[in-house]
Formats: sequence, C-alpha cells, structure tokens
Amino acid sequence: MLRVSLDDPSDLGEWRGKARALLLAGISPDNVEWGGGGLFGGNDDIPPPRAGAAPGVPRDFLNLANTVLAHSDPRRHAVLYRMLWRLTHGEKGLLAIATDDDVAWAHACVKQVNRDMHKMKAFVRFREVAVDDGTVYVAWFEPGHDIVTRVAPFFVRRFTGMRWSLLTPARTAHWDGEQLTFGPGASRTDAPSDDALEDLWRTYYSSIFNPARLKVDAMKREMPVKYWKNLPEASLIPELVRDALPRMQAMVARDATVPKKKFAAWQKAERDVPAGSIAALRQQARDCRACDLWKPATQTVFGEGPDDARIVVIGEQPGDQEDLAGKPFVGPAGKLFDTALEEAGIARDALYVTNTVKHFKFEPRGKRRLHKRANAAEQAACQPWLAAEINRIQPVALVCLGAMAAQAVFGASFRLMEQRGQWIDLPGGRRAMATVHPSYLLRLPGEAEREAAYADFVRDLTLISAALV
Repeated sequence: MLRVSLDDPSDLGEWRGKARALLLAGISPDNVEWGGGGLFGGNDDIPPPRAGAAPGVPRDFLNLANTVLAHSDPRRHAVLYRMLWRLTHGEKGLLAIATDDDVAWAHACVKQVNRDMHKMKAFVRFREVAVDDGTVYVAWFEPGHDIVTRVAPFFVRRFTGMRWSLLTPARTAHWDGEQLTFGPGASRTDAPSDDALEDLWRTYYSSIFNPARLKVDAMKREMPVKYWKNLPEASLIPELVRDALPRMQAMVARDATVPKKKFAAWQKAERDVPAGSIAALRQQARDCRACDLWKPATQTVFGEGPDDARIVVIGEQPGDQEDLAGKPFVGPAGKLFDTALEEAGIARDALYVTNTVKHFKFEPRGKRRLHKRANAAEQAACQPWLAAEINRIQPVALVCLGAMAAQAVFGASFRLMEQRGQWIDLPGGRRAMATVHPSYLLRLPGEAEREAAYADFVRDLTLISAALV
C-alpha cells in the first residue's frame, strides 16, 4: 500500500501532480492510501513512470475535481483518483453516467461546495478596524468546506478599493488593495464583534423588511440559523417576525396613496428640444457639451430601438460596459433586464431603450471605474435629449426604471416605492409607469430578498404587455 499525503488537501495543482505520477507509474486506486493514513502516516516515494505517453483526461473532469477538492470529506482524494483511473482505463464516458456511484457522489460534493460558496458571499459581514496606517475591514466566517481561496477573488472584485481580511478556522485571506494573500486559520476572537456602522445597517435592514412577504421557513432555508450569530441584523429578526402580522394588518387598513400629478420637470425639458430623426439626434448628442460628463466618458450612450416603438423604457444612466459599447443596458443590469423581459413575455427589440443621462459618470478606483450618480444639474442638462427622443418616437407609454428616471418624468415629488407599478396619465394622452432599476436588484444582500424583489420586477414588466396590444 502506497501512502500519499498532500500539504494542501484542497489544491488542484498538488493533487493533480501526485495523481498523474501515480497514474504513470501504474499504481491502481486499491494500492493507494491518500492522506498518509495508517498508524504512522507518511508520504511514500512514488515509483518512476512506466514507458508510454500520459493519457489525456477531459477538461470537465479537472473542473469537477477542482471543486470536489474543496469539500471536507476525507475520501475526496481517493474517489477522484479512482475516477481518473477509470477514465484512463477504458471508461472514457464515465462522467456522462449520472447514476454511477463515484460520479453521483462527486456531483453531490460540487453542489454542497457551491452552496457553501454562495452562502459565504451572501453572509460575510466586514467590520471596520482602525490601524496605524488607516482602516482595515475584517470579517469572520465559518464555512463547511475549504472554500476561502475560491471565494476570495469575488470579494477582491467587489471591494477593490478597501483593505480587508477574511478569517475562517481553516485559512485566512487578505487584500491590501493590490495583492491577495492567504494565511493559516484564525479564531473567532481575532475578529471584531461589532463596529460603528452596524447600527446603521440594522436601521436599514429593519426599514426594508416587508412584513407582507415574510415566510419564516423560506427565510431559514436561504439564511440558515447557523449563520445568524455572525450577522448584525439577526438580533432584529425575532422582533420583526413577531410584529409582522400587526404591521401587515395596519398596511392593509391604511388608505390608498393618491399619486401627485406634477410634471414640471418634463414640461420644462420639452420647451427647447433638439429636432430630427433618431439617427440625427444620436449624431447631435455625440457633440453635446451641456455639462462636463463628456470629458471623462468614452462616448455618448444614446437610446436604441425602433423609431416607431409603442413603449419607451427609460433607465437612469450608463454604466462601465455601456460606456465602452456605446449602447444602453448591455452590462449586468442590462442582462438581468433582458432575462426579466423574457419571463414577462416581452421582446426587447419591440422597445426603445434609453437613459435619463447619456454619459457614464464614475469615480476611479485603481483600474476600475465605479458608478457615481449624476447630480441634478447633470440630469437637467440631458433632459432635452430625452424629451427629443420621446417627441420623435411618439410612444403610447413610458416605463421608468429607477427613481432618477421616474422623477425626470413625473417630477421630484414622485416616490418610487410607494407608486411603482401604477399607470399614470400624462398630458397629451400618454401613460407612464415606474418600477425599480435592475441594478437595485443586484445590490440586495440576501438571496431570498433578491428573489422576491425580482418577482415583483417581472410582475411590473408584465404591465407593458397590455400597452403593446
């Protein structure tokens, strides 16, 4: 029996190197003991390779192995080597046999690891720690599997501009703003238990809690109780659940909100608008210098869609990918918008899609450009272009995505979360409706909350279908 151990049991490169050496030496899975088991443990020398070329293995197997190696089951190295042996000894189609014991076990491991990675992304809470040279954000998490090296790049992308440390019992990850490094495991006492921002977070969480959508069992499935001890908002949950029914009853008993019909902003923009076809307007907008947003932006991002569209969809402002492509709604929010339209049974190519602001406003953070909201003056500078698009297309209805777009059409008094999903008559016989922007859905912290908000968003979009008839 050949005993083989690994310095890093979850590292694909190390396992692959030793598995390849065993395979070339002709050592069958029955003659290998992974992890240095036995009374004394150890790491035996692997015999030299036999003559012949190394057999190839499918790329799908390596991807599968990379995820399975993060699993906590100590059998993972042995099962993966047995699968490798079978793939290279006459069972080339092994991975396609879903009922095979080894294949089924491996896919179950992948599912568990992926779920653990998702939970880490959703439930890690960084806390502010003051140090001599500034501020570091530290988080403690207890994953079920060895996933830190696989999830840490996600936090690098999400929090590129801040220094942080992610601590777990197995290993730690550290980002200094330029380089990602990993270290040995830590203990719960190495992480702060609270910070000054958590009161703000709890206030925000309680304000967005919707008692009418409370489903305790679903909440516990998506946010398992074992994670609650590290979540600042968890202390509020018992009270919020207890008060949910009285709050919902009070909401039902409350009088309906009557929208205020103020269209001053829209009417003002219509007084002096550019003229011409959509193509001509697009060409004119390229040279717009009404505000300074054109200076750092790559290009003007004008509307796109049929010149005779019955519906004009108005977003807020272009993002990074829209700025580079010169087209609206092509980034992450745009992809989510496309998916929601498909679920609502609406073809995007039947809509004219544009934005309230035509240039990307951003704040540089290293190599990244972070979205920054256009101010009132910048929004006002773009109003004539939006009005010109509407005047040229003459749609029967407008759909506003986000508060900025809604207030550009309805006026500053419009309250998106109170009046969303309601058709409101505009001067001239046109109607308009507002709902949230897809980027709002992407920013929601919890999966259950995102799913509920996404369902509401699709429901709002289905209202478009009636206007297309």
